[in-house]
Amino acid sequence: MKITIICVGRIKEEFYRKAVSEYEKRLGRYCKLEIIEVQDEKTPDGAGLAVEEQIKEKEAARILKHVKEDAYVITLEIQGEKLDSVSFANQLDQLALQGKSHIQFIIGGSLGLHASVSKAAHQAISFSNMTFPHQLMRVILLEQIYRGYRIIKGEPYHK
Repeated sequence: MKITIICVGRIKEEFYRKAVSEYEKRLGRYCKLEIIEVQDEKTPDGAGLAVEEQIKEKEAARILKHVKEDAYVITLEIQGEKLDSVSFANQLDQLALQGKSHIQFIIGGSLGLHASVSKAAHQAISFSNMTFPHQLMRVILLEQIYRGYRIIKGEPYHK
C-alpha cells in the first residue's frame, strides 16, 4: 500500500520534524509513505472573507496538482466523519482488500481547504471538533496510520 500525505506548509519546529521522522521510520515496515508539502499562502492581518477564499483557492491549485486519479482521496476536515482508531484501521484494511493500492490524505493550511479539494475527495474524516495546528495534525495523522497498521496486523497498541 502506498500512502501519500499532501499538506500545506512546511514544518518549522524541530520537535514536530522529529515526530514526523519517527513515524516515517516506523511506517516503513507497513507501507510506502510519501509526504508532499505544498507552499502555503501568507494571510494578511485583517484579511476579509474574499481574500481568505482567494488564499484557499491558490493552495487548492497546488494540492490538486498532486492528487492522483487512481488514488482513494481522504481530506481531513472538522466536518468530516469521526472514526475511532479501530474503525480507521478497518477502513485502511477494507480499502486494501478492495484493491485500492494508493491512499492520499490531504491536510489543508491554516484557513482550511477550498471546496474544490473537498469535492475531489472520496471521503472527509475528522479527528476532533477542535482545531489543531496543521503541523501537529500531520503528526496525529501519521500516528493514527501507524496505530491502524498495528491493529490490522494484530500487534499490541495503546488503548
